[in-house]
Amino acid sequence: MSAVIEMSPGSIRNMTVADLDEVMAIETDIYDYPWTRGIFQDCMRVGYLCHVFEQDDGIKAYSVLSVGVAETHVLTLCVRPDSQNQGLGRMMMEHMLELACQAGAETMLLEVRPSNESAIRLYHQLQFNEVGLRPDYYPSADGREDALIMARSLLID
Repeated sequence: MSAVIEMSPGSIRNMTVADLDEVMAIETDIYDYPWTRGIFQDCMRVGYLCHVFEQDDGIKAYSVLSVGVAETHVLTLCVRPDSQNQGLGRMMMEHMLELACQAGAETMLLEVRPSNESAIRLYHQLQFNEVGLRPDYYPSADGREDALIMARSLLID
């Protein structure tokens, strides 16, 4: 027997400055070392693809994707704590993959903490491979934590 989670309708849309109070509330709830409001504003200002998933009761998830000539880079993906384990992270990643393909990118890259096992599991399910390591990349309570570099080809065989 499997459980089916029924989500009320929602939509993915462009992030706006008006969303930043909600985004920052999620960001500071999730991360010990959160991005600042200024980082999100800069990402929107320079044209990164910044999106939120919104339902009736507010923003549930957000993402920021940098698009270059041949590659895209997932800069952040976050799901509100009370909305985790409902497929929203996968939905946001699939949305970013679609945007990357539309932009003509050949590769998508991201960094993830080795301690973030659920994210790594999702990325493997979405055909990302570990391609490198950035030592001491993330701040942590114990000093610094490495980042796994993961990549996925967007080229059709």
